[in-house]
Amino acid sequence: MTLRFSWAALIGLAAIVPTPVAWSVASGEAAPACSAPLLDGGRTTNLADYRGKVVYLDFWASWCAPCRESFPFMNELQGELADTGLQIVAVSVDKTADEAQRFLARYPAKFTIVLDTKGACPAAFRLEGMPSSYIIDRTGAVRAVHVGFRGSDRAEIRRQLTEILNGGK
Repeated sequence: MTLRFSWAALIGLAAIVPTPVAWSVASGEAAPACSAPLLDGGRTTNLADYRGKVVYLDFWASWCAPCRESFPFMNELQGELADTGLQIVAVSVDKTADEAQRFLARYPAKFTIVLDTKGACPAAFRLEGMPSSYIIDRTGAVRAVHVGFRGSDRAEIRRQLTEILNGGK
């Protein structure tokens, strides 16, 4: 018997799991390779292109309710911390560009948006839920992982980013 799962079903199932699953990319690991085209159909963006910057890599989808709250926060972060070396890259896992663009019409982004309809990046990072974000340091190591998003997460994420941007462990 062969079992098959779609990414949407797998991510949806992971979102209801009450405790973290041990198979996700963890803090301290090297960030997996991840590349996807810009949402506007432009060039392909590769995570390795950002080596030397601190990257806040966010996985999102148009159907993700917490993503509506995380986008304004990511806009704030990009505006406040870009001059210190932060680059936010948000990977849409929507099936079509139209779905992602409809979301962005309501929740605009002031950071890089890529579209991964094939699910290669979510597979590489072994997502646990939506949204999921990874703070990646200047050397390409994952320093923090956040599954889901709540307003109460803002202070901790900002603290972690500021510490890493300032060269802290």
